[in-house]
Amino acid sequence: MKQPILLLHGALATEAQLKPLARELSAFFAVHTFTFGGHGGRPAGPIGLSMQQCAAEVKEFMDTHGLDATHVFGYSLGGYAALAAALKAPERFQSITTLGTKFNWSPATAALETQNLDLATLQQKVPHYVQHLEQLHQPTPVDELLSATAQLMRGLGDSPLLTPENLSTLEVPVQVLVGELDKTAGVDPSRHYTDFMPRALFEIIMNTPHPLEKVNPDLLFSRILRFVEMVEENHI
Repeated sequence: MKQPILLLHGALATEAQLKPLARELSAFFAVHTFTFGGHGGRPAGPIGLSMQQCAAEVKEFMDTHGLDATHVFGYSLGGYAALAAALKAPERFQSITTLGTKFNWSPATAALETQNLDLATLQQKVPHYVQHLEQLHQPTPVDELLSATAQLMRGLGDSPLLTPENLSTLEVPVQVLVGELDKTAGVDPSRHYTDFMPRALFEIIMNTPHPLEKVNPDLLFSRILRFVEMVEENHI
């Protein structure tokens, strides 16, 4: 019987983002994916989109699908949600691999990130991307999606769910991957936060920016597989 692995997508995306990776991993794992609320036409929570909601949805999905203890891969927002969920229920996670997850949230970093969510600017600079968002998240209007994502980021800026203090208590094995050219997550902040986690590995993926489609798929697949093997052999 194959071990379960849960794959979690990034902001402004859906589980479709993870289909190529899911296909590769399915030879070794029972692969699970889902789309976070507020994405893919799904309604957001009663108070709008928030990281607290995303983290709660991770545990709810695991409960619903009987995943008592699972490996997890989370890209960007998905990695943050996985770690936040693991802080509340560490026994449910065998390992977590994050890629391009931004750890250093503050009002200043949130303000910088939300600058990239202006619909008029996106329509002018990358109209094809706006069309992609329209199709991916219908019937949710794109301006609503962008506004909700900005709300999530400001919430993280004001009250980060991951801090040096609580990460230092996390006994789940964690692998933090970050692209050398990732200006969103940043190499130095990613390394800094990894150092607080007692059972964590850190790796820079060379010549790689933030977008998932720019990451070498074979390398990502091999890093996830290798880390799971290390965990199961008690090498981390």
